[in-house]
Amino acid sequence: MTSLRTESRLIALIVASAFFLQGLDSAIINTSLPQMAASLKVATLDMSIGITVYMLASAAFVPMSGWLADRFGARDIFIASIVIFTLASLACGVSQNLLQLSIARIVQGLGGALMTPVGRMVVLRNTEKNQLLHATALITWPALTAPVVGPVLGGFITTYFSWRWNFLINIPIGMMGVWLAFRFIPNT
Repeated sequence: MTSLRTESRLIALIVASAFFLQGLDSAIINTSLPQMAASLKVATLDMSIGITVYMLASAAFVPMSGWLADRFGARDIFIASIVIFTLASLACGVSQNLLQLSIARIVQGLGGALMTPVGRMVVLRNTEKNQLLHATALITWPALTAPVVGPVLGGFITTYFSWRWNFLINIPIGMMGVWLAFRFIPNT
């Protein structure tokens, strides 16, 4: 088996980073729910809505991802998904009540719903068939490590900074992802 071409490897790493960002965001807030509840002046149990609406939005918007990628270009939709996810992360980080947080999490779920399948599509379209196994492994491992790292990182950030930074750290990562995707991913 041959190793990945440099271009294919770079594209897979960009997509893998986006998958890590999304997976990290899903896992990072779990340890912060009590602090988030206190800050937003709601019961801790009420904070589960922020997790639930994110998962529902992610599931609801996945079916349109392929159509959008075919219609407007996989790269452009992948970039749009990162932008949506990043802006929604900002909205989550500055939310002043549970309703604002829930709406921002729905929008964040939309970005995540587009990011995963379109990201895979970008990798598949830019990788030779004999290199697909390598590319798939490259995009899978970061997504699998995010749920392990997330709770630890979320607890650290919440303890030493603020729960809001669990969302705000997505902004520079998302901006870098958008720049890298524009620079290195062809629009197919």
